[in-house]
Amino acid sequence: MDTDLLPRDGLILCAVSGGADSVYLLCRLREMGYPVAAGHYNHGLRGAEADRDERFVRELCQRLDVAFYSEKGDAAAFAAERGLGLEEAGRQLRYDFLERTADRIGAAAIATAHTAGDNAETILLHLARGAGLKGLGGIPPCRGRIVRPMLGVTREEVEAWLRERGIGYVTDSSNGSDAFARNRVRRGAVPALESVNPAFLRAAGQTAALLREDEAYLDGLARDFLRRHGDGVSLDAAALAAAPWPVASRAVRLMAGRELGYEHTRAALAVAREGGAADVPGMRIARGGGRLWFGASETPALRPRAVPVPGQVLLPEAGLMVRAEKFTGPAQVVHNSYNIFFFQCENICGSISVAGRRPGDVIRPAGRGCAKQVRRLLGEMGVPAWRRDSVPVLRDEAGVLAVYGGAVDERAAVRDWSAAVVKIEILPAEAG
Repeated sequence: MDTDLLPRDGLILCAVSGGADSVYLLCRLREMGYPVAAGHYNHGLRGAEADRDERFVRELCQRLDVAFYSEKGDAAAFAAERGLGLEEAGRQLRYDFLERTADRIGAAAIATAHTAGDNAETILLHLARGAGLKGLGGIPPCRGRIVRPMLGVTREEVEAWLRERGIGYVTDSSNGSDAFARNRVRRGAVPALESVNPAFLRAAGQTAALLREDEAYLDGLARDFLRRHGDGVSLDAAALAAAPWPVASRAVRLMAGRELGYEHTRAALAVAREGGAADVPGMRIARGGGRLWFGASETPALRPRAVPVPGQVLLPEAGLMVRAEKFTGPAQVVHNSYNIFFFQCENICGSISVAGRRPGDVIRPAGRGCAKQVRRLLGEMGVPAWRRDSVPVLRDEAGVLAVYGGAVDERAAVRDWSAAVVKIEILPAEAG
């Protein structure tokens, strides 16, 4: 039992099905002096047998003087409604119940009874279906407040402990069915591998732990890549194309904000190298203006918002935020990235706001000696047409002050740094 995963203070909600593993978890933690409660979810799949399991857990909790919480659902209907397999539907319903119950009773952690065998089976299933380091890392010991302290415990150890104390448990008849892939792996693949190495379960757990460390390191490199080359909605296409696959593939998945398979990830990186667009689950990824844009089909127009000075405002449609402050300091050079702007206060008319482009918007880019329509400027910047309505445009009551990534208007550009100056910075939302 890995007690390092358990909170030092606070209630632990144990997920208890009534099977040997979860009964061991509840009784072992209670014996060790941890404050525990039990949560049982009835999936409504096994009729009278499922009701029997619920009664067993309730009566066990009464004997142990442990608080008992339960809920009954319809996993089959939920699976049909969401297009899920029964196993995944049940998992989602169960964890939703556990999270809600933990909130209600103020539990510091939710403990589940996944064992070394469960971990090895998960690794083999991921391997059979095709997986990278994340999948081959098996079941994570900790995810949010969900902890799995039994990943180093085998089923044999569980049963021996329960037998020694005379503690009973129930058996799920579906565990004997070959209809579930996990059962086939448990009865076929695992014994075959144990014939090669009797300590296979522990070896698989050690391998998974090493792979999780590798995954965490590569994930850190990918997040650093996003900080250097991303703005919350797009990535530098050339930098992405030049990055090694372990970093580039993770950066794409992080930007997409969802699980992408190998083929979709490879398609996104092909767009970074060659241009065009690729449709992946839930979004379109396209290249424009030297950048790879995520969510081409899901980009709403940026609605108007006041910009307080000082203060900040989020732009969730663009994944950005605007931060404004009074500036006092030496003269600044405005870089051509145009995400930091300085305005002469005396030349600002009324309040400052931010929104997407408007029909007829015109800007006189400082230093260019000409006026330009904002829509043309955005085209010259290489912003794809589907992204142009979400590019932040700063304006006051007299017109456009600046276009994010494009230009600052000469009307409000700073000429006297000793006078009052406003600094406005547009940056990724997570930076705030």
